[in-house]
Amino acid sequence: MLVKTILRNKGSQVTTVPPEATVRELLGALAEHNIGAVVVSSDGATITGIVSERDIVRHLHDRGAAILDLPVSSIMTSEVRTVGMTDNVDELRKTMTTHRFRHAPVLDEGRLAGIVSIGDVVKSAIEELETEKASLVDYLHR
Repeated sequence: MLVKTILRNKGSQVTTVPPEATVRELLGALAEHNIGAVVVSSDGATITGIVSERDIVRHLHDRGAAILDLPVSSIMTSEVRTVGMTDNVDELRKTMTTHRFRHAPVLDEGRLAGIVSIGDVVKSAIEELETEKASLVDYLHR
């Protein structure tokens, strides 16, 4: 299965915040959209960074509540692992597991085209296994 198949099913909506938004504003976006990470982007097309719930928790622990009024750029991960539309989902799953990240922005011709979470990847694997099982059961009952 390819990444574009996941996006076709879930949609290409990506919540972004500009680098100068405050962490407090970022938290509002996470809560409003019920998501676990936000892409940091000035224009909604290029990626400056990414911030996850884990990033916020770690910075709160290390630096305290004062981070809430700091710009997102001060806590974001700037080296973002991205995937392409035609990348293989099984390879993405392995990479996400090995490198312990849960969200991968999707690029199409260098522009932000979506985001895939580990939940999306697991869901696609389950759907694929269910389809294979149904095919095997059908084959056995012929």
